[in-house]
Amino acid sequence: MTVPKYTSEFLAKRFLNSNRDHIREKLPIKDPKGQRARDYQQKMLRKKAKEYLPYRLEYYAKLYGYRYDEVKLSHANTRWGSCTSDRTITLNIGLMKVPEQLRDYVILHELAHLNHPDHSNAFWAEVELHDKNYKKHRKVLNTMYNPGV
Repeated sequence: MTVPKYTSEFLAKRFLNSNRDHIREKLPIKDPKGQRARDYQQKMLRKKAKEYLPYRLEYYAKLYGYRYDEVKLSHANTRWGSCTSDRTITLNIGLMKVPEQLRDYVILHELAHLNHPDHSNAFWAEVELHDKNYKKHRKVLNTMYNPGV
């Protein structure tokens, strides 16, 4: 709500108090209990991701000879992972909600970006070297799962 500069705090509060029921009807206010439950779930998901994803990334990096400089965790709404030109790999904590082979696909996908910063044929050929079923994994991940969940 915006209040004109010349309106006193007293008048603004009086307006809010007298219109409280109408405002609550119109605004989509989340249930505090539900929000606490979502916050707790996200906290537990982040904890599991912190315990698992960096180690799985390190495992595949060593197995296939990749070198990255940093790993970060996010809870992005639109992407499962990313790889920057400064060799930082970011993985979405939502990966903990998908089957392991799909997690591995994302990790291998991001590792391949260390050598190919695009989605060229050479990039996909490198992904396929490490995940023969990458097309199936990619399709399942993109059709059945949402990164922001």
